[in-house]
Amino acid sequence: MIRGYAMKWNIQLRNCSGLSLLEVLVALVLTGLVTTAVLKVYVTQHQNYLAQDDITEVQQSARAAIAELARHIRMAGNGLPHGLEPIVARDGDPDTLVLTYRIDDCETFLSDSMSLPTSELKCGSDISCFRDDQWVYIFHPDSGGGEFFLVSDVQATAYKLQHSTMSLSQAYDKDAIVLSMEQVRFFIDNVTDTAHPCLMVQLPGRSPQVYAENITDLQFQYRLRNGMIVDEPVLATDIREVLISVTGRSANPNWEMDRPGEGDQQEKYRFRTYTSSVNVRNI
Repeated sequence: MIRGYAMKWNIQLRNCSGLSLLEVLVALVLTGLVTTAVLKVYVTQHQNYLAQDDITEVQQSARAAIAELARHIRMAGNGLPHGLEPIVARDGDPDTLVLTYRIDDCETFLSDSMSLPTSELKCGSDISCFRDDQWVYIFHPDSGGGEFFLVSDVQATAYKLQHSTMSLSQAYDKDAIVLSMEQVRFFIDNVTDTAHPCLMVQLPGRSPQVYAENITDLQFQYRLRNGMIVDEPVLATDIREVLISVTGRSANPNWEMDRPGEGDQQEKYRFRTYTSSVNVRNI
C-alpha cells in the first residue's frame, strides 16, 4: 500500500509544470533590456527638455539685454551740458559702454557760492523734484567743469541740498547749475564667478548689479556720420548708429559633450549670439 502511495505522488510531481533556472535568467535579461531602453528614452527626452529650456533662457536673457541697452543708447546725450560725453566706449573683449543723459527737467541753481567743498548747496529755485539718495550733476555753466555727487538730504522748504556723505571736489560759485542726470555703465563680469558670467549695470557711486545672467560677450561697433564703422570712436559726437552684439550661454553644460577629456570647458556649453542696431538720436 505504501508503494502505491509513492507511485501516486511521483506521477503527480511529474505532471506539475514550472520554470527552469535558464528560463528565469532569460526572463530577467529581457526585463532588464526593456527597462534599460525605457529609461534611456526617458533620460534622453528629459535632457533634451533641459537643453531646450536652457536655450529659451539664453534667448530671453540676451534679448532682454539688447532691449535694455537699446533703451539707454537712444537716450544718450539727451539734455547734456557742455563737457559731458554722451557715450564713452571701451573696445575690449568684452567691450564696455558708459551712457549719460538727462532723464527729466529737474534742475536748480545755486543762489549763494559755497564756502567749502563740504558746504550745503543753497538753491535759488524749487528743489522738490530732487530726492534723497539721488545722484545729480553740478557744473559751472561758463567753464563746463562739473561732477556727480550724492544728495543725502533734500530740504525743499529751505531750498537746500545736503551732501553730507561725500565732499565735492571744489566749492562751486553762485549760479552753478544742478541737474538730475542718469549715467549708466554696462560691462561683462567674468571674474567674480568664472562659471557664470553676467551682464552688469552700474550707476555712479553704486556697486554693479546683475542685469542678465550667463552673458559671456558684449561687443559694440559705431557707425559714424561719414559712414565708417569703427570699434572705438574718437569723438562721440560723430556717432550716428550703435551696432550691438550680445552672446548668451546655457546655464548647464551640453550633456552630449559633458564627458571627461572631450572638448574644453567652453565647448561644453551652448552659445547664442544676437545682434541689433540703434540709431543715436540725441547726439
